[in-house]
Amino acid sequence: MYTPNPKDTSGIELDSSLTELTEMIARNVHEVWAKSRIEDGWTYGGKRDDIHKTSPCIVPYDELPESEKEYDRNTAIETLKLVISLGYRIEKTKEEQAP
Repeated sequence: MYTPNPKDTSGIELDSSLTELTEMIARNVHEVWAKSRIEDGWTYGGKRDDIHKTSPCIVPYDELPESEKEYDRNTAIETLKLVISLGYRIEKTKEEQAP
């Protein structure tokens, strides 16, 4: 039986300067997911239907329910925490315009 064993990142605290980056990653996580679904033939639908390949989450990030945004944010936060726990530094080297 499979037992998930993610790296413990509970001791890692993200600097508040990473808040904007977290949201940008969360938005991109959704965009990548939605693009992949659409390429696989999924379309928007009022409820998830695996047989007819419809999902209510195939909408722009800003139109997602807050619960779905939180799922994507958690993915972003845990990814950043993992990167830091592995000894990497995250620093912004130049100003970029947000997409």
